[in-house]
Amino acid sequence: MNDTPATMMAAMGARARDASRTLARCPTAAKQRAIACAAESLRGAGPAILAANAQDMADAAAAGLSPAMLDRLRLDPARVAAMADGVAAVSTLPDPVGAVIDETRRPNGLALARVRVPIGVIGIIFESRPGVTADAAALCVGSGNAVILRGGSEARASNAAIHTAFVEGLETGGLPRDAVQLVATTDRAAVGAMLAAEGLIDLIVPRGGKGLVARVQAEARVPVLAHLDGINHVYVDASADFDMACAVVVDAKMRRTGICGAMETLLIDSNFGRVGGLVSALADAGCQIRCDPADQRLMPWNDLSDGVDFGVEYLDAIASVGLVEGIDGAIAHIAAHGSHHTDAIVAEDAAVAERFLAEVDSAIVLWNASTQFADGGEFGLGAEIGIATGRLHARGPVALEGLTTYKWVGRGAGQVRG
Repeated sequence: MNDTPATMMAAMGARARDASRTLARCPTAAKQRAIACAAESLRGAGPAILAANAQDMADAAAAGLSPAMLDRLRLDPARVAAMADGVAAVSTLPDPVGAVIDETRRPNGLALARVRVPIGVIGIIFESRPGVTADAAALCVGSGNAVILRGGSEARASNAAIHTAFVEGLETGGLPRDAVQLVATTDRAAVGAMLAAEGLIDLIVPRGGKGLVARVQAEARVPVLAHLDGINHVYVDASADFDMACAVVVDAKMRRTGICGAMETLLIDSNFGRVGGLVSALADAGCQIRCDPADQRLMPWNDLSDGVDFGVEYLDAIASVGLVEGIDGAIAHIAAHGSHHTDAIVAEDAAVAERFLAEVDSAIVLWNASTQFADGGEFGLGAEIGIATGRLHARGPVALEGLTTYKWVGRGAGQVRG
């Protein structure tokens, strides 16, 4: 008789729990060595990974996936090399486990400290991007956690090839292969089993579209570290340098349109002197412009006749564009339509920029820089598990430290309360 998703998850969870205990007491050097071996294994498995991805790409194209989704799914030699480099980078990062956050000595002589420890077993549910398999595995192992991965059906072959290479490297480095497990079935009931695995999985991290995240948040019986839409804004202030504004805006939208850090909305101060030139630069780069017909200065590039929805994450070469009344208008617009992911200002006026950085309530806020820097590697964190947009535990790129919690450690000399 075939295992049900629930029994399968119970078995995987039990093995992951055992592996997590091994990892929790594993010295930093041993974890780093095993992750470095996994990176080398990924490099050696490049041809097999690319062959698996070619099959996934063919199946996805036949199924009619969008160009943006196909771009997320696609691997090439450069992307495989970058994936292996990202894993190798994790092996060189400082180990957060055991770090003392703070410490104090009470009047009775009891010494107390908060010390970082692994969370335990992490469940990661993701779509499209097969590189998440390697990134998530490296970060979880590096932070002393076991991980259970469930990728999307569109990347099934790619994920399996990457997982096989990674765990072979782990074993070469002396760590148990059960530290990184991949849910092999594409049965959607397996997701439900993960969400109900209270006591087996300590934290669920969803990486995918709004539907996936909504399901996880609605059904999960374990804590969730959520990553919502990347409805990211670039606000160009009246004080902005025109050439800088053009460069930042075009890069923020067009460098890679299908990533969560891509700009989706361009906001322009109505007093900016070269509105038309700025929008023209974006249009000339191949971006479709969608704006309110009331903004007459944008009309030559407008692809809509009946207004624009500023709450859309296009993940494509499309941008919403709107005029606002200065910094007050920009902050109000982002508060009403943003997703608390990444927002940027282009300005020469430092006071205006500092107000934007202080008042925009997003996980990442930037001054005179592209939103495409919203990435763990660019932040010096190595790979990332995702960009957390909530307000608890971790915000922004979640890497090693974001996958730890802490415990209180007390050292006494026989103190009693009496």
